[in-house]
Amino acid sequence: QVQLVESGGGLVQAGGSLRLSCAASGRTFSTYSMGWFRQAPGKERDFVAAIRWFDGLPFIGESVKGRFTISRHNPSSMVYLQMNNLKPEDTAVYYCAASRGSNFRGEMEYDYWGQGTQVTVSS
Repeated sequence: QVQLVESGGGLVQAGGSLRLSCAASGRTFSTYSMGWFRQAPGKERDFVAAIRWFDGLPFIGESVKGRFTISRHNPSSMVYLQMNNLKPEDTAVYYCAASRGSNFRGEMEYDYWGQGTQVTVSS
């Protein structure tokens, strides 16, 4: 069982930066690949980024490539999403998720989800 709690969301102007954090509970955190997804109002939940559990290899969604980075710190059971050069279209609720699957871009691969944190980017 893994419980996830996101933090770090908020209101930021276009061009600004935010860092989202996800705190995980559970002794097996290091064996889960971790992902970030986002859902804007009236839209489906989309893949943002993921980081593989055994080698830390990151996977970044095309719409945020070059602006967002994902990292993790296994000793503290934390995963981070650094978001730079934010755009109004990045406005969404951002979710952290844990997976033991291999298709990191598919939300069906994820077993545990956080409650989400709101990110709002003003123009």
